[in-house]
Amino acid sequence: MTAPPTRAGRHHGPPWQRWLADPPPAARLPWLSTLAVLVFQFVGSHFAAVSQPERLDLDALSRALLVLGPALLLVRHRAPARVAVGTAAIALLYLSLGYPYGPVILSVVVGAFGAVVTGHRRAAWSAMGLLWAGHLAVGHWLYRWLPPEGDTARGWGVDGGLAAWAVAVLAVSELARVRREQLARERAARREAERRRADEERLRIARELHDVLAHSISVINVQAGVGLALLDSDPEQARTALTTIKAASKEALGEVRQVLDTLRTPGAAPRAPAPGLDRLPELAEQAGRAGLSVATETRGTPAPLPPGADLAAFRIVQEALTNTVRHSGSRTARVLLCYSPDALELRVDDDGPPTQGGSGGGNGLVGMRERAAAFGGTVAAGPGPDGGFRVTARLPLTDRPHPREEETT
Repeated sequence: MTAPPTRAGRHHGPPWQRWLADPPPAARLPWLSTLAVLVFQFVGSHFAAVSQPERLDLDALSRALLVLGPALLLVRHRAPARVAVGTAAIALLYLSLGYPYGPVILSVVVGAFGAVVTGHRRAAWSAMGLLWAGHLAVGHWLYRWLPPEGDTARGWGVDGGLAAWAVAVLAVSELARVRREQLARERAARREAERRRADEERLRIARELHDVLAHSISVINVQAGVGLALLDSDPEQARTALTTIKAASKEALGEVRQVLDTLRTPGAAPRAPAPGLDRLPELAEQAGRAGLSVATETRGTPAPLPPGADLAAFRIVQEALTNTVRHSGSRTARVLLCYSPDALELRVDDDGPPTQGGSGGGNGLVGMRERAAAFGGTVAAGPGPDGGFRVTARLPLTDRPHPREEETT
């Protein structure tokens, strides 16, 4: 039994990886990061003003712009494209009015980064292009009509440095976006693997319950009919039938409890060993109590089966005998175990004829084929060469990976 899956979206790793894989929901405003950007811009701009006496001193308008940029970052999870363009426009207005260069660009960096990693790449590149083109126009043509007075044209090297800086920011953002998409794919793959394991476990448990209940209830049904028929004419034989019903129901309850225990305590070892071909005589005895005489034969040298395959072989024989009890008019069945160096072949024959409802339909044969396929084996079922019905199964004696395991490795 597999462990219960972890909560969807949970990612273990460094904080930045957790943020990329599972970013904050849009309804939650990023107050702390926005406040950090605001404080850094405010404090850093004051120090920048001291070292740039040729630029205008900070006043009420400049401080308002320094607040407005980070304020937009509060909604960057809801409208990342608009925030990227808006912070670029505010920073361009701040620089065009002659205020000191400096940390005002930080809000643009955060806005563009958020836009890229959420898939709004065109908006982020447009925002950076807007800032660079506006800065270029101000520094080489519009400076004559904009403050501060007496300003001169800037060198092209400054514009080249700004372009390189913008490209570097966008490149880092693109790398973060790629990493985020990779983490999202890995998380989706883990969820799919957990879902597939859970589905396979549910199928295994359903198959076990079907095999246990179908066999035991078939025995109980037959013996109940015998008991009712002989209740008045042969009370002793009716008592024997009731004793068989009691034993079959007790065994069924025990096996069902063992299967259900795996649901209550995932990973715990079962209280009793799983049945295998060593219990074939016991299975034949149970079928005998249901009125079916079973003859068993072994050819070749018995060899141990891979883990789990022994249970599959037992369940296949059990299901075949159950189908004979339920769907065949024959009161005899033959079980042949044929060992070869690389495989075990099972064969279960009855002499028929089929009763109402036929023989060989329903979920039983589907379950037998699924059990055999899980270990690289096959099951065939159909009319026997001399009438009646035959079930043939082949199970390899060496471990073979399940087809789904091959797909995932």
